Amino acid sequence: MVSNSSAASVPAQPPSGLRISRVYQICAAALVVGFALGYLVIGVRKAPLPGRTAAAATSAKPGMLPGGHPVPTMEQMKAMADVKAAPLLEKLKTDPKNAKLLVQVAALYNSTHQFKDAANYYNKSLAVDPKNVTTRTDLASSLYYQGDADGAISELQKALKYSPNDVNALFNLGMIKFKGKDDAPGAIAAWQQLLKTHPDLDRKATVEQMIAEANQKLAAKK
Repeated sequence: MVSNSSAASVPAQPPSGLRISRVYQICAAALVVGFALGYLVIGVRKAPLPGRTAAAATSAKPGMLPGGHPVPTMEQMKAMADVKAAPLLEKLKTDPKNAKLLVQVAALYNSTHQFKDAANYYNKSLAVDPKNVTTRTDLASSLYYQGDADGAISELQKALKYSPNDVNALFNLGMIKFKGKDDAPGAIAAWQQLLKTHPDLDRKATVEQMIAEANQKLAAKK
């Protein structure tokens, strides 16, 4: 399990003289852009619409967010997460095995791109509630964004043992195999299972597009 030392110290205010409310605003805007660029959005409940993706990508200048806000630094985003997590961490001192509370803390760090801290708390929650497929899928996203594609795939495979047709686990498994491991056949298999078990899937067009891209990549290699 990952060490919890990085979450122990909660700063009283964000760095660089930014007020808490200001950090919240720019971090919220950053997340819209940071997780919307491209359709590889791991750990969300629904994939973004391609039209919104294009708009988000083209409306901001380099180094700026839509609306003219500067892109916050990772330190500023961590400061925001630390402040928001502080009351939850206080509750955990008296209830350290509260799986839902641990997930709330993990989600705060995940949403501000503090993926190592997020994985730490997701792991703690899973130690209490190992069959929680949503938590394990979110852990996989944190691992992937840390650069650990193999660890992410392993967690998704564990999630699918508990719920073989889980929408998000199958979707993310395909994305990570395709984008993280260059495993087009593995990605196609995951997505085909997703479409087979969920014929009315809301993101069906996106999955079909991804299958087509994976097939094109396979054809190009022949």
